[in-house]
Amino acid sequence: MSDIALIHATFADAAEAERIGYAMVEARLAACVNLLGPCRSIYRWQGAVERGEEHRALFKTTPELARELVDAIAVQHSYDLPVIEIWPVAAGDAAADWVRVETR
Repeated sequence: MSDIALIHATFADAAEAERIGYAMVEARLAACVNLLGPCRSIYRWQGAVERGEEHRALFKTTPELARELVDAIAVQHSYDLPVIEIWPVAAGDAAADWVRVETR
């Protein structure tokens, strides 16, 4: 079992990443979100190779809330198929305790 879960997601722009990040922290599904800024993505979509700029975010939550958080992000996401990944993470006791206190 992991101590915490990191949820990695990409967004169409910085405003969407910040809006959804704020909503998830406010709803106590995430203890925090790190907005990582723009990145270039190369991906296959509907039979073609595409390129685009996206904005990455990492959400910190508990393993128990990870799936609920992913579902909540997906509901607010602008993409037809948002790729939202759950990464199990070992964390120090203080960080794991903080994440548990700050989420529901």
